Amino acid sequence: MYDVYEIRKDFPELLLPVNGKPNTFLDTAASAQKPQQVLDRMMDFYRTSYSNVHRGAYYLSEQATAAYEKARETVAAFLNAGSREIVFTRSATEGINLVAASWGMNNLKAGDEILLSEAEHHANLVPWQTVRDRTGCSLKFFKLNDDGSYNPDHFYNALTPRTRLVGVAGMSNVLGTVFPVKEIAAAAHRYGALCLVDACQSVVHQPVDVKDIDCDFLVFSGHKTYGPTGIGVLYGKYERLAAMPPYQTGGDMVKKVTLEHTDFAEPPARFEAGTPAIAEAVGLGEALNYMKRLGLENIAAHEKELLKYADARLAEIPELKIVGTAPEKGAVIAFALGDIHPQDVAFVLDKEGVAIRTGHHCAEPIVTRMGYTSLARASFGLYTTREDVDRFVAALNKVKSFF
Repeated sequence: MYDVYEIRKDFPELLLPVNGKPNTFLDTAASAQKPQQVLDRMMDFYRTSYSNVHRGAYYLSEQATAAYEKARETVAAFLNAGSREIVFTRSATEGINLVAASWGMNNLKAGDEILLSEAEHHANLVPWQTVRDRTGCSLKFFKLNDDGSYNPDHFYNALTPRTRLVGVAGMSNVLGTVFPVKEIAAAAHRYGALCLVDACQSVVHQPVDVKDIDCDFLVFSGHKTYGPTGIGVLYGKYERLAAMPPYQTGGDMVKKVTLEHTDFAEPPARFEAGTPAIAEAVGLGEALNYMKRLGLENIAAHEKELLKYADARLAEIPELKIVGTAPEKGAVIAFALGDIHPQDVAFVLDKEGVAIRTGHHCAEPIVTRMGYTSLARASFGLYTTREDVDRFVAALNKVKSFF
């Protein structure tokens, strides 16, 4: 049985009051809180097993290496991938930049096309703008419906024989729109293109199976999956990674070095130059295990029910407009409250202990497309309760009394 009230006890920060009020944390889409199990595992690693990895022929180094590589195996199992297909990066953003630099810069040319959705996070847009500017390829976009839902006609009309890569979010961090990434990857492959999935939002809310999706690349970040900051994951089909040159060079990504020449290691070591984020990888592995113990299907069901409840409660506020109402949607609610600036909304909510996000959410084009320069956003996690939603709605009603 999924008991959200017991689960909340695992998150120390949620037990602390904010401005004298219960901590109503509704910004999980930006960065999730961390369970005690992750904190304990990282501290235990630092206390008992810390050393550099892959280099030392002594006990502590062997322990650290085993913990680091076990974390890689945990990530691989979480995605149904092979461990040699998992590259640890600093973030999902770095993972996309790695693909852009190592694959994009070396494979794209004038006449080629990159196809993205108009709802992409800047992390899956700006790197491809750089590739376009340096290689002469073209950057195209497929549009969403006015309610933020995926439109297959718009996608297929934008896909051409010149498309070399399709990049798409598994779930929009602004609108919550869930994209049919398996369908999109299959369509890309029919045109001979590769597919990259930004799974930062989707991997937190639903099971993700890279073999079933059949994507060529997929990225996600540790801090959104209830793990630490400073660690991300790039999944790549092994044959794709093996054909790509290193993104960075230095120690621990080589087979042999002379003063004149270097032979690089096979993936994933080829893409992990220098001392990695060892404790962070261990913490990420623990965070994924924590989610698996709760059950990804259980988390998804909890958040779906909570989103339905929140939609009903927010409908009680006539001045509030939810932006992004796709039928297939995750636990993210972007909204506008009349003509009150989102920053003012957030300021009043904070005084009530309610944390939300405002601005363009690092996805400025889709916010502009929906007719706004700034939006407020509430996002739920595996620890969010109906009481959180009720406090959120009560705080929004207080906002109206100030303006």
